[in-house]
Formats: sequence, C-alpha cells, structure tokens
Amino acid sequence: MIRFPEGFLWGAATSAYQIEGAASADGRRPSVWDVFAHTPGKTFHGQTGDIACDHYRRWEQDLDLMAELGLKAYRFSIAWTRTTHEDGRPNQRGLDFYRRLAEGLRDRGIVPFATLYHFDLPQSVEDKGGWLNRDTAYRLAEHAQVVTGALKDTVDHWMTINEAYVESFLGYATGELSPGHQDTGEALAAAHHLLLGHGLSAQTIREGNAGKVGLATSLSPVHPMTQAPADVAAARLVDGVNNRLFLDAIFKGTYPTDVQERYADLRPGFTVVQDRDMEVISTPLDFFGLNFYYGRTVTGTDGDLPSGWAETPLSTPVERDLGARDVVRTDQETTVMGWPITPNVFTEILCRFKTDFADIPVYITENGVSLHDQVSPEGVVHDPERIDFLTLHLNAIHNAIAEGVQVKGYLTWSLMDNFEWAQGYGPRFGLTYVDFGTQRRIPKTSFHWYRDVIARNGLNPPLARPHEPDQEEAKQHG
Repeated sequence: MIRFPEGFLWGAATSAYQIEGAASADGRRPSVWDVFAHTPGKTFHGQTGDIACDHYRRWEQDLDLMAELGLKAYRFSIAWTRTTHEDGRPNQRGLDFYRRLAEGLRDRGIVPFATLYHFDLPQSVEDKGGWLNRDTAYRLAEHAQVVTGALKDTVDHWMTINEAYVESFLGYATGELSPGHQDTGEALAAAHHLLLGHGLSAQTIREGNAGKVGLATSLSPVHPMTQAPADVAAARLVDGVNNRLFLDAIFKGTYPTDVQERYADLRPGFTVVQDRDMEVISTPLDFFGLNFYYGRTVTGTDGDLPSGWAETPLSTPVERDLGARDVVRTDQETTVMGWPITPNVFTEILCRFKTDFADIPVYITENGVSLHDQVSPEGVVHDPERIDFLTLHLNAIHNAIAEGVQVKGYLTWSLMDNFEWAQGYGPRFGLTYVDFGTQRRIPKTSFHWYRDVIARNGLNPPLARPHEPDQEEAKQHG
C-alpha cells in the first residue's frame, strides 16, 4: 500500500470553455474560441463549445458528482467573457455564477482552485491585437482585480494563467489553436505578454490579499534519441522553448540565453521586452501548478530514422525550425492522440523543478489520458487503461515526494469528458463519460477506482483494479 502525506489534496480539473456551454447566457460575450471553433476547418468536424457539457446549467448536478467522487479540491477556470462587460465593468450575473459554484464546493468540503485565464480571450480584446498587444497584459490584470475582489471570500487558491507555451506557440506559431497564426516571432511576443499578464495579475492578487497565487504550466522532459551531438543539441533547444523559456522567466527573471540567441533575428520576438518586465514576471509565487502528460524524445538528424523509431504528432514547425524531430520507439505505448505514455520521467521533471527552479509547494493541476471510451450494452464504461495510466503516474508522484518535492495535491484531467479544443469531442479524458447528445453523466470504472484512492489516501501498486460498477449504479447518473 502506497500512502500519501496527511492532508494531500485529491482533486480533478476542468476549464470554462471546455465544459460550460451557455455561450450567450447572462451577458457572456464571444471569446476567441467561439470565433475560432466556428471557422470552417479549425476543429474536428466543425465542433464547438456552444453547449459542451452544459455545466453552466447543470453545475449543481456536477457538484454532487464531485461529492460522490470524494474530491478534496476542484480546479475550474473563470471565463473572462462572463465576468466583465466589453468596457471592463463587472458583469454581476457572471460573477454570481462563480460565487454559487465556489460556495457549493465549500459546502461539500471541496477546496476551490480558480484559474483566471484558460485560453478564452475575449474576442473584443483579440480585435485590438490580442496577446501581440502589450495592453492585453494590463487588461488581464484588470480582470483579475474584478474577479478576486468579488470572490476572495470564497476562493483562496488562484492560478493566473494556464499553459503559456500552448497558448503562444500552438496559437501563434503552428496555428493549431486560436487565433491560428503561423509566425514564431509572434509566438515569442505572445509568450512574453502572457507572462507579463501573469506577473501583473499575481501582483494584483497580492495587493488585494485575495489568497495564494500560482499559475499552471505544462512541462515535458526532453531527452535526445541518442548521445550524438546533433541529438543532444536538439533536445537542449526543445527543452529551452518548451520548459526553460517559461520557468527561467518566472523563477529567475530572465529568458534562456540559448533561446534568445536562436531567435535573435525574429520579429517582434524578444524586442517587446521592456525595462522591469522581468521583475514583474518573476513576482514570487505561493505554489506552482504543474501539468504533465508526456515526456519527449527528439533527434537532430535528418533522413531516415533508425529501425525501431518513428516520428510522432508532437513534431511541429516549431521543432523543425529548431532542427529537431519528436520521435518515439515503435513499441512505445501511446494515447489516442499519439502522445507517448511516459510515467518514468514524471518523477524526473518534479525533482528537476525543485532543484533547478524553486522548492515551493507543487500541485499537479492536470494529468490524464485520452481514450476512445464507449458505453457497454450494460450501460457501463470500462476504462482499465486509464486506471493503469493514473496508477503509474501516482507512483511517480509518490517517488518525487520521497525525494523531497513538496507535492501537496493532485488534480487529474478531467472530471468529465469535454470539448478538447481543436480535437473536438473525439478524445475523452474524463473520469465521467458524457453523452453529449443527452448530457447524461456516467461514472466510468476509473471514477470508482479514483474514489477508492481518495478514500484510502493511497493506492495498491503496481496496477490496481477497482470495484466494477453494475448497470444499476450507472443508471443512477442518467
């Protein structure tokens, strides 16, 4: 039996656009994702978050689901498009929704973790330049002031932004995500302004005594395919762009020298950095939110790969511009999105964070696996692969705790199946199956397993199999 420290916070995570729906309810205005998802060819089968999981209307049912699961913490995001009008004035109806949600969580003994910004920039802000416009960082801080001022008596754990790498490089360099640009110089400028918005928002939270402040950052350990100099150099650069560009800025107040040199000729790039920006960005944090899905292996060589290796969907124009390709062993298990399953390097990245960046409390704010889950004829959703995935990753976290890393909680992605951005409703990450046609919620086998893990504050290694829900249990959530 592996037990976690007393007081360890077991939770789950979601984000506003991915679950809320109610796209025009109570004064909500369009976000960049409303526009992007409605643009032909941008999402799988043209799917959008207009309805998603209808959580905005079904929030009480979903809170009861969380209580049944036994959650101790819940991470959600607050839609900027709900909380303020276009002129910046508070939208009380939107703020009231998040108050009801936070109070409902507390009534059920669940700690609210609120993310102030999770990809859903108001379209009116995008029309003025979005994250290419320095002013957007200040508008985010104003959003932070409105929200934390209104909700600080119900929420005391705040994350400023989510996954700045994903937003900047997949949104501005590869074009996979909103706003769909394809310019690495723009991606660098967007990344800097996102980080500046984080720093300004963190200062706003501190000045308002609104609670503890952190952010959520996706990290991926990067290893060379071989020890050949080209592979080692490629891995170093990919690590620089994916990890150090953001961690160095947040915790050291500087951007990595090798990344600056590589991108020195790009515009606007690093030319947007102004005096004292790095001081703002490196505002001290109370905790760090770490999102982990996979480790990466790269090569810097051209031509055919050695036998037993194949290129992965993680290779994008960003990597190719760095002279790198993401590769995976052909016998390596991957998810339905083509991501390698690599729990062995989860401990590594946690220990590296403590050693190289900051010895502060860490919460795993996202970790999960996409599968093509289906409902059986008996009305049950069996997902043993998810149980195996989570078990292995929890073991890795436990090993990191044993090495002295201050991991204080684990919030798995996700509470329920949802709109997976450009991938639409194809990949399913949830502990709860959502029939998007009827909005029926069906707890999966992994839901019952995770409930047992929470109740025990630990798990039985190496791979645990849970109590299997019967047909009658599944019907209770119809």
